[in-house]
Order: sequence, then structure tokens, then C-alpha cells
Amino acid sequence: MGARTGLLVYADGDVPGLLKRAGEADHRDRTAAMVRRLHPGREITECGGSTLNGGVYPPSGTVYAASWPGVEFIGDQQVMIDFPSRLPGHLVAASAGRRLVLHAMHSVVDWLAFAVWEDGRLVRSLSLSPDSGIMENLGEPLAFELPYWNGDHPVTPWPDDDDEEYPLPFHPLELADDALRALCGFVQLGYPEPDDVDGDTIRLHGFEIRDPD
Repeated sequence: MGARTGLLVYADGDVPGLLKRAGEADHRDRTAAMVRRLHPGREITECGGSTLNGGVYPPSGTVYAASWPGVEFIGDQQVMIDFPSRLPGHLVAASAGRRLVLHAMHSVVDWLAFAVWEDGRLVRSLSLSPDSGIMENLGEPLAFELPYWNGDHPVTPWPDDDDEEYPLPFHPLELADDALRALCGFVQLGYPEPDDVDGDTIRLHGFEIRDPD
């Protein structure tokens, strides 16, 4: 299946620091209310949950979520969009007074997209893949990105690629993991560091989302 993510995090401050203090999913009713608020007009039923590490790419039609004081997490394939700046307005509006992080990647096509909003204002959005190129590049690059744009992570072609030049200055999945660690405090592809969030100990509730009949 490879590495895939589709997630949003709403936070009152530094996401990694807040997630480190999270644990078992908070009150189910509180989380369910958040999911309903973010999916207006949809039919929502509870289902089996997951962990933070396992909940970053739920099955289609399923959301993994949790709400703790100061931070809320939502794993949902529907946020895997090529242009993060076009995230539905009600999802952005829900971040008023808070930080909102979107992270999405798909290792089969080497695609990465991430974005950060502060108090509803988009401050950074990037989406790119080798086949589509740079689809969106808004705002100033964040600190963790700079080594990639500065050429410190060149892509070495495979021997059977006839030394064909890679169409991007770095591999999107390498940046994807660094973005996930910097923005959310954990990784999917790389090796966890001692101060990373332990995603296996953080529980999420599960919800099935359907359009009404």
C-alpha cells in the first residue's frame, strides 16, 4: 500500500507539543460533535477506531478523529486535494483563532501536498509530484523546506533510468516525511526520533461518513 496520508490538525499552538500530551481519544461525544461540525449535512455513524500512526489514511468513507484540549485531529481521504488552498471554506473557518495543518501524500505517484493556516489565513501551501510538477506553491517556504529548495537533497536516478533527470529538485516523499515531522511531530517513512510523538499510543475514534439518502 505504501505511505499515504490525508489529515487535518487544528491546534491552539505548536502541534507536536500538543500531540505529545495527548493519549487515549478524549470524550467520544466531544469528538463526534467535532466530526459532525466538519461534515455538515452528512450521515455519521460510529465505527472502529485506530491509532494516530494507523489513522492518517482511513478507508474511503471513514474518518478517524480525536479531540483533546488544544488540539483536534482528523484523518480523511477527502482532504487529499491537489490544491490545498482550495480546502472547503467551512473547514478553514473552523480554524479561526487557531493553527490548521493539512498534510497529504501518496507514495504510488510520489505526490505531496501540505498547507498551514494561521487564524484562517493561508501562510503556506505546496503541492507537487514528478508527473504533474509543482501544482501549487503559495507563501514563503518554511524552515524545514529550505534545504530541499537549496539543492541539499538531489535525486539520484536509478541505473535503468538512462540517467534521465528527475523533473523536480528533490523527491516529494522525502520532503513529505520532514514536513509531517515538523508540522505534526511524527513520521510515516523515516525513523522516529526520541522526541517524536509516539503515534502508536494515541487512540482515535472512527466514524463512517455518508451522504443522506
